Amino acid sequence: MKQKTTVSPGFGLTSMQLFTNMINVYVDIMLAFSSAIQKIRYAIRMVCTLVENVRSLYNVGTIFRTADGAGISRVHLAGITGKPPHREIRKVALGAEEHVPWQHHTDALGLVRELKGRGVQIVVLETTAASVPYDQASYQFPLCLVVGNEYEGVSEKVLREADLIVSIPMSGIKVSLNVGVAFGVAAYEIVKHYQRTLSEG
Repeated sequence: MKQKTTVSPGFGLTSMQLFTNMINVYVDIMLAFSSAIQKIRYAIRMVCTLVENVRSLYNVGTIFRTADGAGISRVHLAGITGKPPHREIRKVALGAEEHVPWQHHTDALGLVRELKGRGVQIVVLETTAASVPYDQASYQFPLCLVVGNEYEGVSEKVLREADLIVSIPMSGIKVSLNVGVAFGVAAYEIVKHYQRTLSEG
């Protein structure tokens, strides 16, 4: 006995046609999603960070975890900054240090000059007379965000190479945030700024 083809009421489509349409819609959604992911990955490649002489391994772990969340392409560790694998880093990073590419450098200044030679804007997060508010700065991409020691900040030799110095306004008695927290505030603002330039362009 021949099986009758079911027709959907009101649409005049067979079950097979409806199924095909659903597949086509699904494919369109996945293609749009894939395109969005590619844009995010491109944005990720445009921002890296340099962590110079950060003493606390917990702060290093915080930076790795934040870098993973914000989509930072690479974490450059320099000077006395601790590097994975380490129990204290992992305790805060929760495995993010295994997914975010990183590299350790003995010479932070050499790395900064190398990056500048590639056309990377060097943005130092530091409170100085030349600092501009982080949310009002003119960022250019590709970009490297530099953070420094908990007490001494970014070294003078690296600071002199900066294309841009930004700071986070403070309203209390302290002049700065914890380096891990400050990195998170600035990193998300920079990535948001880049994504905005993509949508406007």
